[in-house]
Amino acid sequence: MNKLYIGNLSENAVPTDLESIFKDAKIPVSGPFLVKTGYAFVDCPDESWALKAIEALSGKVELHGKLMEVEHSVPKRQRIRKLQIRNIPPHLQWEVLDSLLVQYGVVESCEQVNTDSETAVVNVTYSSKDQARHTEEIPLKILAHNNFVGRLIGKEGRNLKKIEQDTDTKITISPLQELTLYNPERTITVKGNVETCAKAEEEIMKKIRESYENDIASMNLQAHLIPGLNLNALGLFPPTSGMPPPTSGPPSTMTPPYPQFEQSETETVHLFIPALSVGAIIGKQGQHIKQLSRFAGASIKIAPAEAPDAKVRMVIITGPPEAQFKAQGRIYGKIKEENFVSPKEEVKLEAHIRVPSFAAGRVIGKGGKTVNELQNLSSAEVVVPRDQTPDENDQVVVKITGHFYACQVAQRKIQEILTQVKQHQQQKALQSGPPQSRRK
Repeated sequence: MNKLYIGNLSENAVPTDLESIFKDAKIPVSGPFLVKTGYAFVDCPDESWALKAIEALSGKVELHGKLMEVEHSVPKRQRIRKLQIRNIPPHLQWEVLDSLLVQYGVVESCEQVNTDSETAVVNVTYSSKDQARHTEEIPLKILAHNNFVGRLIGKEGRNLKKIEQDTDTKITISPLQELTLYNPERTITVKGNVETCAKAEEEIMKKIRESYENDIASMNLQAHLIPGLNLNALGLFPPTSGMPPPTSGPPSTMTPPYPQFEQSETETVHLFIPALSVGAIIGKQGQHIKQLSRFAGASIKIAPAEAPDAKVRMVIITGPPEAQFKAQGRIYGKIKEENFVSPKEEVKLEAHIRVPSFAAGRVIGKGGKTVNELQNLSSAEVVVPRDQTPDENDQVVVKITGHFYACQVAQRKIQEILTQVKQHQQQKALQSGPPQSRRK
């Protein structure tokens, strides 16, 4: 067979393009290139040259942004609706295979040939010959929570490139701009044949599971750093997030990954953001800040600018610890996404919380010991400005500056100190209360 089919061509491809490619590859042809929309045909002098053309050019040469496919041209009378797919990994669920195959037409039957070997072989029959021919390259789409995508990609894209090289697939990920407050998932698209897509899916899910389990372990280890925060209520890994299922054990016997806490009191935090980012936080006609408020379960207001040329604006967030975590986290994320800081820099913001003036000493500690320990623990800068004049509620400001998680740890530890102070006061009040009067 010396007649070649050249597929996956751009609409802009012309015969001279193909003549140049074959000439550069030093592959002779024995006739003109017959170019159609998206594909072409050409004759080689003999079958050996045809095989060399397939080996040298198919999937290796790009024309107008598309990789050419070169294969033997099969006469119409030999084209059938049935094809065989080999080397299907045993972990691949049949529902996934079916969903891949139906993208190219109606599948009349999918018969599994061998069930005992490590890899499966199936015979697939399509309703038309055309549909069967186009199943050679199949796109596989995987939804994954954005929390895991960065680690899947890796530094400078190294993890993703390695998976592509190891599995001979092309992998793309939907852009950050498509994320919303209510859809934190990104689409991972894998292109290749069924076998290579299955291998890539296995590697991708392995990396996602690893990231998920690392996050769970990290949260469990650091839960004591953020007392009063119900991590399970944060929705960091919602059931619809493309999160892998637990590795073992039925759901009823699995230990909850997060500690449970009672409902906490409402808190108010003043978060200072770049003035230029206010529009992005508010959104068109206030839609973004309204969505954020509903998502976090917090009241979120932006205070007026203190001066026309002010470089920062104050965001007033009121709600329980879980709401603070969600609202502040999304604001940090938005500032990063909108490039209000350098891509190589971490987002660091200043937050103010007000504490009773009589409790400020407990936050500072003897000789500054407590505040120093707090800074070492959280990696945030914590300052209680000296010589403050208490406000009308007899409260003073504690300033916290750092990246998101550092700020959260510092806020939670300070709230823990305040709770201890409040409990101590209540105990003293009970102990020093007036004795009950007796009737004689």
